Amino acid sequence: MAVTFGAADRRAVASVATQFFVNGAVFASFIPRLPEIQDRIDVSIDVLGLLMTVAGLIGLAGSAAAAGLTDRYGTRRSLIAGAALLIATLPVIGFATTPIVFVAALGLMAALDVIVDVAMNLQGSWLSARRHAPIMNRLHGLWSLGTVIGGLASAQLTAAGVSLQRHLVGVSVVLLCAWVFVGRGLLRIDEHADDDGRESSDGSPSAKVARTKASRAALALLAASGAFAIAVEITSSDWAAFRLRNDFGTSAGFAGLGFVAFTSGMTLGRFAGDAALSRLGPDRLAKTAVAMSTLGLSGAALIPNQYVVLASYFLAGVGISTFFPRLYDEAAQLPGKRGAGLAALTAGSRITGLMVPAAVGALAATSLSVGAATALIVIPSAVAFGLLTLVAPASRR
Repeated sequence: MAVTFGAADRRAVASVATQFFVNGAVFASFIPRLPEIQDRIDVSIDVLGLLMTVAGLIGLAGSAAAAGLTDRYGTRRSLIAGAALLIATLPVIGFATTPIVFVAALGLMAALDVIVDVAMNLQGSWLSARRHAPIMNRLHGLWSLGTVIGGLASAQLTAAGVSLQRHLVGVSVVLLCAWVFVGRGLLRIDEHADDDGRESSDGSPSAKVARTKASRAALALLAASGAFAIAVEITSSDWAAFRLRNDFGTSAGFAGLGFVAFTSGMTLGRFAGDAALSRLGPDRLAKTAVAMSTLGLSGAALIPNQYVVLASYFLAGVGISTFFPRLYDEAAQLPGKRGAGLAALTAGSRITGLMVPAAVGALAATSLSVGAATALIVIPSAVAFGLLTLVAPASRR
């Protein structure tokens, strides 16, 4: 029986879309001011990096708890409570004057971000299925837009001399207003709370064991896919400026265009991704995205021309843009405990996100160029992700 997409569903789409934007804006509000935060807590840059790694490890608790929380309390209550605490914790970053306060606040924010991330992607995926027209790419595009606007606002306020504390308190007040709007429109009834209705008629012990093994394999594939996807994404965004400055000797202004090129390609790709998905279908779009990203990543890392490198970063951004929206949608629709697939996906991506920067940095510290160092990470990761896109759908079915 066809499901009618009514006014309540349209309000829910608006609410979920707003939360995606909010999540992007929260962390982008203070990341550009990290040098100022470093001075306030009085640590060296290597200690700051260590503190951020510790906070990321604390955030993994969110991945462990997300499935249980959304299964017990539902996505709406989990999202509302998690988002409120996430926004309320933001000003603590600004008032922190000791490393322990900073790492505790950032770690709590990282854990809460996972819980909100899982809940909003579940609701987004259900709404996309109800609407019979994909919206996940555009939702993730709004997250990207939130990071851009949050980062630009942070840079402007810093230049205007607005204190870190006033800035983050003001951002929290604005985002709490958005939180009120989000909470009123979210879906109140969750879908796929369990897999009872999806089990085959064969309820024998051997059939149940087979389903359990298949479920574990699907979760492992999601975690691996998230790991490879985050490896190509954060390596490209974090090291683009170093590739241009260190390997070509460009100015700081030109080097920054590498990050701009990549994020612009990603934002454009996400807003165009749903139309491409409708036109090409999921499998053809996935293959096209992997081909574009691999070509772009190879050009950005290996071609000895700074302008070609910029164009390659843009192409890579367009290709990579659809990786996570597809993964989040597949994880949200996975049978079984609500949120388990998304928890596996976020765990795989966040654990890898902690290791990749150190790996690239260690390689770049040798006789290798930054381009060669990034190539050793991103090209195998892109190829591995492409192979998993061929294997994973059959396994999940």
